[in-house]
Amino acid sequence: MKDNLSAEKHGPMKAHPEEKMRVSFDLDEVLFVSPKTHKTEPPLKFPLNRIFQERLRLGTPDVIRTLQRMNYEVWVYTSSFRSERYIRWLFRFYGVRFDGIVNGARHLREVQRNNRTVLPQKMPNRYRISLHIDDEAVICSLGPQYGFRTYQLDAQDDEWKEKIIARAEEVRKLISNR
Repeated sequence: MKDNLSAEKHGPMKAHPEEKMRVSFDLDEVLFVSPKTHKTEPPLKFPLNRIFQERLRLGTPDVIRTLQRMNYEVWVYTSSFRSERYIRWLFRFYGVRFDGIVNGARHLREVQRNNRTVLPQKMPNRYRISLHIDDEAVICSLGPQYGFRTYQLDAQDDEWKEKIIARAEEVRKLISNR
């Protein structure tokens, strides 16, 4: 697990004082994990488990609700083309409501658009997201170049929730001190 600190020097990540700081999570291999390699939340009950087959990393609903209680907006930012509606409904069955969702289709429509230069799969700063949690090293490594902060989460880690909350608090302090 790695975080990029270079964006603190470069990133134009100043939040407006009245705005909540935004934290986003990737889905695949971050919130959606395999029970063969990670501890997971219990599956949804039949018939929902046939519609929503993804398994949530153990502690996902708790960390999202905790961040929201701590006055953060929590978003999903995924390169997946699952519909926003599908994502919202799946998480509602776990008692979670996201403040925003950016999927692959929305990213292509709003970020990549007709740009001839191929942009990274994710550009959290385009949505005023101050911290993005992802499993892909390439996404995390692009943070300093494109002005966004990341935390890399990949392997099973029983302390992942505490580490993400600590990183979010660290970023919030950096932003508020600017």
